[in-house]
Amino acid sequence: MTVTPPNAPPIRRVPVSVDAPVPTGSTNAYLVGEDAALLVDPPARTDDLDDAVDAASVEHVAVTHAHPDHVGAVETYAEETGATVWCRRGRERRFADAAGVDPDRTFVEGTELPVGDGVGVIDVPGHAPDHVAFETTAGTLCGDVAIAEGSVAVAAPEGDVRAYLVALRRLYARNPPRLFPGHGRVIADSRAACERLLRRRLDRERDALAAVETGARDVDAVVEAVYDRDLSGIRGFARATVVAHLEKLAAERRVRFDREAETVEPY
Repeated sequence: MTVTPPNAPPIRRVPVSVDAPVPTGSTNAYLVGEDAALLVDPPARTDDLDDAVDAASVEHVAVTHAHPDHVGAVETYAEETGATVWCRRGRERRFADAAGVDPDRTFVEGTELPVGDGVGVIDVPGHAPDHVAFETTAGTLCGDVAIAEGSVAVAAPEGDVRAYLVALRRLYARNPPRLFPGHGRVIADSRAACERLLRRRLDRERDALAAVETGARDVDAVVEAVYDRDLSGIRGFARATVVAHLEKLAAERRVRFDREAETVEPY
């Protein structure tokens, strides 16, 4: 665990309930800084978030990725505050379609947003192709790359397991003082969280590979072998997760996977 520098910018977490199947039932919006502050991932308008935005003098709005539960109130707060709206360069159309507003400016990895002493941007795709994290001296706003309990979705067609593992390893190497996730509580030990999530994902991969090697020949058979519990209500998510893992194994020439037919066999 690293120590937060004494001059680190204040970061306020505001959980917002969302009508979506997300961990904890809410998505965290964040306010970084006090004057000319940055609003990150506003999922919906609430009284608590209104108060936080008013207190922080928001001048910039950005999202870690353009999933609906992270962009729902971007347009509302941008209009009310006159804030500059940012998005990942090359993902402008995806962002505008999701948020309902065109970005004013774009960033790439290495860009520093003009908030306090600067908020850095790093690419961490995997959960979503446009996913970024925002680095400050107080810690890293990591969106849906990490979570304190359980795991985050890496599911087809958008999820990329190989990219997600790289994203976790990048966060581990940077070892921020804290991780500020998209869902749930702040993570005090960033490396322990990254290690746990890496192990969980690699364990799932081993289970999928073992299922194929012992006779599973389609996605449903792999799902049944990998998940040893009732999948009522989450079977679609489980299948999409297995497909993402099979795509990774196929790219590494460890299995042969026909995505259209959803059949699989050992390489």
